[in-house]
Amino acid sequence: MNSFFTVSESWNTVFLILNAIYLATAIIVAITVILDNRDPTKTISWVVVLFVLPILGLILYFAVGKNYRKEKIFLRKEHKDFERIRTLSDNQIIDLQEGKFVENGKIRSKLPIINLLLRNSKALLTKYNKAGILNNGKQTFDTIISELNKAKKHIHLEFYIIEDDRVGNEIREVLISRARKGVKVRMIYDDVGSWRLGKKFIGSLKEAGAELYPFMPVHIPFLANRINYRNHRKIIVIDGKVGFVGGINIADRYKYGNKEIPFWRDTHLKIEGEAVSSLQVVFLVDWHFVSGRLVSGVSYFPKPKVENKQLVQITASGPDSDWSSIMQAYFSAISTAQEYIYIAVPYFIPNESILTALKTVSLSGIDVKIIIPGIADSFLAYNGTRSYVQELLEAGIRVFYYQKGFIHSKLIMVDDVFASVGTANMDIRSFDNNFEINALIYDEDFCRELKGFFIEDLEHSEEINLELHRERGIYRKFSESFSRIFSPLL
Repeated sequence: MNSFFTVSESWNTVFLILNAIYLATAIIVAITVILDNRDPTKTISWVVVLFVLPILGLILYFAVGKNYRKEKIFLRKEHKDFERIRTLSDNQIIDLQEGKFVENGKIRSKLPIINLLLRNSKALLTKYNKAGILNNGKQTFDTIISELNKAKKHIHLEFYIIEDDRVGNEIREVLISRARKGVKVRMIYDDVGSWRLGKKFIGSLKEAGAELYPFMPVHIPFLANRINYRNHRKIIVIDGKVGFVGGINIADRYKYGNKEIPFWRDTHLKIEGEAVSSLQVVFLVDWHFVSGRLVSGVSYFPKPKVENKQLVQITASGPDSDWSSIMQAYFSAISTAQEYIYIAVPYFIPNESILTALKTVSLSGIDVKIIIPGIADSFLAYNGTRSYVQELLEAGIRVFYYQKGFIHSKLIMVDDVFASVGTANMDIRSFDNNFEINALIYDEDFCRELKGFFIEDLEHSEEINLELHRERGIYRKFSESFSRIFSPLL
């Protein structure tokens, strides 16, 4: 009997020691979170998680919560061959200030956005371009495959998700064919987004002569440093002349749908002209980061033959940069709106700055319409997005639930003269954690065409009535509130 109490007391002692160690660690981590001076909602969310979810909270924090933008564990993915971008951007700021380059009066009203991106991400404003809108997977993949088959010198691809399915293998076969004919094929895939990409798929490309690298491969010992910072970019550059960017990943669901969601609505761009060089720069900097190899030379930046005038800026953002450039571009576009703001986005989990800007311009009389999914692909993201609907409606913003399928487009249009299409959602993850890329177009004809597709999407959407929304059930309200607590951590 005495031995039983002795063992019991020993276990109690061990438990108390472990509990004390955990509590001390949690307090230290909580203080660290507070001293990071983050967004208050994110700080509070992490402190709550640390104390409400013992052990798991600590694991989650070290896996996905550390503020690596501030700690600068990512070295700038720049090198001397691209220092010319800095000089060019500085000269362009002077040209814009002197009234050169932008002749259109309506577009000149968006100079604050142009200048902002020149300063925060060295995003050059390019003049001679032709940007074509690709709606949904079939049109996008048909166009991509057609252009890939024309490649003569090189093909550069960078995607968050590449899957070993029908679409993935169609792309793979074209790449193998081109590589065997002497075209240099380079591919970057995200190691988390493309986790199902098998050795056979990768091996067949390498055997044909293609080079492939995962972006920040995740191994268990290094999980804490890498899993939360993913490459969400979707880039294709062919011979330095044709580029693609937008929301579509290489996977069947974007073309054929899947069992859960039969139709995926998305928007992609095909770009020809000077802006392709900007896409090329982003890819080659990322290539240097993943491979350690410097690829440069005039052959990768051929002189474009496009005579069509269409102003385009390509901006990239990520935790390796000093500024959240895409978030700041969204904020500037919203704040400078004079007539309307139209947004379509699958994940709407904004920071306080974007949310306040949207509500403020709506209350000022600007027409604001937002399309978000009416069908869920993620419980937390879906309900986290819906948790913002009531305050948007109360500010006079019109909110629509897309009903035809899952809306995956990531776009914002302002005043018929500015549009952004790319990979960044209007959420905290895209603003702070992911490597993203967007094309910003300053062109009235382009914006009117994109606006027409947006209006078509409205026809397949259900507008939300404020009074009916307030009467939604307790389960729905709790799900939204619960998801919102965790939304800054997604």
